[in-house]
Amino acid sequence: MDISEIVIEGDSTGVAWRFPILRFGGSDPDAPKVYIQAALHAGELPGTALLHFLCERLRKAEADGAILGDITVVPHANPIGAAQGLFGEMEGRFDLGSRTNFNRDFPLISLRDRSLLVEDLDRYRAPDRLKRHLIHMALGADLVIDLHCDDESLQYAYIDEAFWPEASDLAAALGMDAVLLSDGESSAFEEAVSFAWKYETPGEKKPQLPGKLSVTVELRGTRDVYPEMAAEDAAGLWRFLAARGIVRDETVKLSGFTGPAVPLDNVEMIRAPQAGTVLFHRNIGERVSKGDLLATIIVAPGMPDGAIEVRAPQAGLIVTRVSDRLVRRRGDLMKIGSDNPSAATRKPGTLED
Repeated sequence: MDISEIVIEGDSTGVAWRFPILRFGGSDPDAPKVYIQAALHAGELPGTALLHFLCERLRKAEADGAILGDITVVPHANPIGAAQGLFGEMEGRFDLGSRTNFNRDFPLISLRDRSLLVEDLDRYRAPDRLKRHLIHMALGADLVIDLHCDDESLQYAYIDEAFWPEASDLAAALGMDAVLLSDGESSAFEEAVSFAWKYETPGEKKPQLPGKLSVTVELRGTRDVYPEMAAEDAAGLWRFLAARGIVRDETVKLSGFTGPAVPLDNVEMIRAPQAGTVLFHRNIGERVSKGDLLATIIVAPGMPDGAIEVRAPQAGLIVTRVSDRLVRRRGDLMKIGSDNPSAATRKPGTLED
């Protein structure tokens, strides 16, 4: 395992952030190259735990000569967010300086312009330099996996339709509960990577990208950080690497993915109609029917008619749920992967900021 380090100089005097890059060299130049990162949202740690266990297995495989394709691992991709403390809490999702989501505003470029990402870096603020380093590394690979987690959640992934159904092997290897098929129309990390591949020739879009993959994996919820869970997730990612010929393991046999693969247009974002205390009646992993009671919101405690009901607009699988019990008007409550397109208007790109 080769260990290097990237240093991001701060935008004020005396400040710098650094993070390690772990590389495992493959023996087969024709094998796919892989890039895996975790904790781009700095407080989302199931992926960091997964990579700790995966690297243990990769070091053994390296000693046994069982690594075929180059593997680059970034266990904690956002030291800037990890250093942001606000009133005793880490704020690792949004950059406090610009209020921008750390997983938005990645450069949308053609693959042929990859080298430009790390030229004249002094022109950019520290968070933008971080993003440019990350996507530059990712575009040197064929398979790119960005490990995240949701709030309270099943295990699922955002996968661009350009990679589906080929990417169903990743869903099967990790035992995902659902896949949300995206349209690749945002500046999030995984979609910026796929943008560069789709527009390798500027102005000419490739509708499918065989042999490539750029995906966001949501490893359940923020509190789902346990040794047994992380080890099993690492074993799942190992199975994917073996199935794709990046590591040698003849014992791996993947079954097919049996969960739902739902277009983003079919995802019902359940939001609070008013502010108040939310009482959930249904949990993640449950299937609901149209009209089922999802939650009660107490909007005027102790008053007659002081509570309102939130019901399912159509049938589907509850994929995520918010952990907060005090909600704002229009605050997110649930994501439901539904059987039919939502009647709500969705702008292109990701579901949330």
